[in-house]
Amino acid sequence: MIIEKILNNNVVLTLTEHQEEMVVMGRGLAFKKKVGDEIDPTYIEKTFVMEGKEITNQLAELFGEIPPEEIEVTNEIIKIAQEKIDNKLSNNIYLTLTDHIHFAITRTKEGLEIKNPLIWEIKKFYQKEYQIGVQAIHIVKEKLGIELSIDEAAVIALHIVNASQGGYNLNKTYQITHIVQDILNIVRLHFGLVYDENSLNYTRFVTHLQYFAQRMLNEEIPNTGDDFLFEQVQLKYKKAFECSIKINEYLEKAHHKELSIDEQVYLTIHIHRVTEN
Repeated sequence: MIIEKILNNNVVLTLTEHQEEMVVMGRGLAFKKKVGDEIDPTYIEKTFVMEGKEITNQLAELFGEIPPEEIEVTNEIIKIAQEKIDNKLSNNIYLTLTDHIHFAITRTKEGLEIKNPLIWEIKKFYQKEYQIGVQAIHIVKEKLGIELSIDEAAVIALHIVNASQGGYNLNKTYQITHIVQDILNIVRLHFGLVYDENSLNYTRFVTHLQYFAQRMLNEEIPNTGDDFLFEQVQLKYKKAFECSIKINEYLEKAHHKELSIDEQVYLTIHIHRVTEN
């Protein structure tokens, strides 16, 4: 591999054998090197071939602007996330999380703190990702001497959630979290109950709502139109079905969406399971 562009001592731009632009990282990789020199493979720690030239250029530009120690810290956080999260993380996280941590560090140095209004929900719905976020804050403090607020743990968690779901934008993940919380509140008030958050049915319900909200925002709601099953569920789980109607009214009013027959069936069954004694 030949160096096409030097971004800093640790990051260069090169081309793959298929002539795709690739970002290559490694400590001291470009030290005393110039464009046209060969890359010593023993120095390579990470390579990035992003989906699209624009993303690759953005990553190269970002890595060229951000201090190497911040990039190293972010890479350490991403490595921890990859070890602890079941789903494969999108490479976009190297762009989005690096940029966010740099921005968070800059704001903290300037004494600017942004509160995260969804910290409670994120901590509740994405427990594993949130704990990684908390660990990330400790790593930043240990390695860079910067103490980020606990609110940043929640934002870092959302970046990890995004990456595990294919790299959706942060705004969409906020929307999903809002929708899940709103539906949980509708069910809670309809039945006048307190959820057993340690139960398997509750975990299944929250997971179903997260994927439902994701599909709804992506307009991927399935609808086979099984009228027989719809009628059976309506008769068998009357109170749960009544609750699903309230949820449908909320979705129409707040998001201009409505439940398909299939989704109303699945939702009714989940509501029955999570509310039965």
